[in-house]
Amino acid sequence: MRVLVTGSSGHLGEALVRSLQQSNHEVVGVDLAESPFTTCVGSITDRVLVRRCMQGVQAVFHTATLHKPHVATHDRQAFVDTNITGTLALLEEAAEAGVESFVFTSTTSVFGDALIPPIGAPAAWVTEEIVPVPKNIYGLTKAAAEDLCHLFHRNHRLTCIVLRTSRFFPEPDDNKAAREAFPDENLKVNEYLFRRVDLEDVVSAHLAAAEQAPDIGFGRYIISATTPFASRELAELRLDTAAVVERYVPDFVAEYARRGWRMHPTIDRVYVNQKARADLGWKPKYDFRFLVEQLKAGKDTRSPLARLVGSKGYHAEVFAEGPYPTLRE
Repeated sequence: MRVLVTGSSGHLGEALVRSLQQSNHEVVGVDLAESPFTTCVGSITDRVLVRRCMQGVQAVFHTATLHKPHVATHDRQAFVDTNITGTLALLEEAAEAGVESFVFTSTTSVFGDALIPPIGAPAAWVTEEIVPVPKNIYGLTKAAAEDLCHLFHRNHRLTCIVLRTSRFFPEPDDNKAAREAFPDENLKVNEYLFRRVDLEDVVSAHLAAAEQAPDIGFGRYIISATTPFASRELAELRLDTAAVVERYVPDFVAEYARRGWRMHPTIDRVYVNQKARADLGWKPKYDFRFLVEQLKAGKDTRSPLARLVGSKGYHAEVFAEGPYPTLRE
């Protein structure tokens, strides 16, 4: 099968190209940056380039985007150009070419302020039913691109699956306070309880989405590690996260103590992947319980694919506040 991957020089893009090539698919990679995984160097806003790359393609994986860390370094028009106009070009050419499945990589950042419960309220139980309230240009343009996908399904019968991925970047956290409060691996392992997913599981979700897209037609799905929590525990999670975690994974206490790690004292949200597992037949492997077992055995908590792809970074520059510049909305 001939497959198009946008953002093929990026973190997820490279992982998809590697995985698709291993399955003997013919992969066309599009990216602004040259790499061994990119066959067409250029912008997804270049309609001539997009049309040429779309020839004979049966499935599209659209991962190219400006990300949240770019909010401080790129103006709003750049986000509109890449995240909206680029997506529109791909959708129009995909519909014209008769593409069988279009998988769009979105983000849980589209939920924005809908994720922030009031002080004293239970943590948010985040499912696809929550109405997004984007809080910056990144979330807004990704939400708009999602709606374009829905429009092309309704008006042009293009099968489109939107995957709202949670955190899977290997770089340090973009929040300075978080970076200072926890060792990097400690922070990331904690997040598998409520807001993180491994790269290998993200790739498997994309492959499952492409396979199921013709039968589903259109759908939006949260892609995050499987949480052990239940919605009835949301109030307790806001008050004493460790006590709830210990009920499910008691071994974490000794292992964290051995490493000098800490659990988050409180969490304000839990991403729920139940719909993706049910509809897509997706079977994520990397969850908190699995990672604690990896730690106990002295093994790496990252999947082999995540280790292979490594860190891409978001900027060539070095900033005063570490890996990221000061964010603006």
